[in-house]
Amino acid sequence: MSSPFEDRLELADVVARYARAVDRRKPAVLRSLFTDDAEFVQPPGLVRRGHDPLLTGAGPIADGVLAAVAHLHSTRHVLGQHVVDLDGDRARGELYCEAHHVYPSGEGYRDYAVSVRYRDEYRRGPGGWRISRRELVVDLTADREVTLLRSE
Repeated sequence: MSSPFEDRLELADVVARYARAVDRRKPAVLRSLFTDDAEFVQPPGLVRRGHDPLLTGAGPIADGVLAAVAHLHSTRHVLGQHVVDLDGDRARGELYCEAHHVYPSGEGYRDYAVSVRYRDEYRRGPGGWRISRRELVVDLTADREVTLLRSE
């Protein structure tokens, strides 16, 4: 049996790996972070016309999240505070994130920055902690010109 401290560290690792998997476009890693029956709830305002704001299952979630950022030059998810309430093999959490979405514009680039909160539910199974439900809440956005210092 793990300690609450170890559980919190593992959950912090899960959410950090999610951010990195999105930024590096790693579908297999992204799939591995969700339970098979996971739900991902997106705000209707961020969902493309004709698409469902609810994604269900690790594969469809990974595919949907990566399809949503595929047209961008790059993304950068910067994680903030992560509050977790543990309850045995289940947990709830809220994670703050500043998500940068860089896209070409004219001769340069722009960054559509979105301040979000992930309202999460987690479940521990034989493979460790996974996200069983993630709800994306948008608090504010900004769109500005940026200069890229690296091309990768």
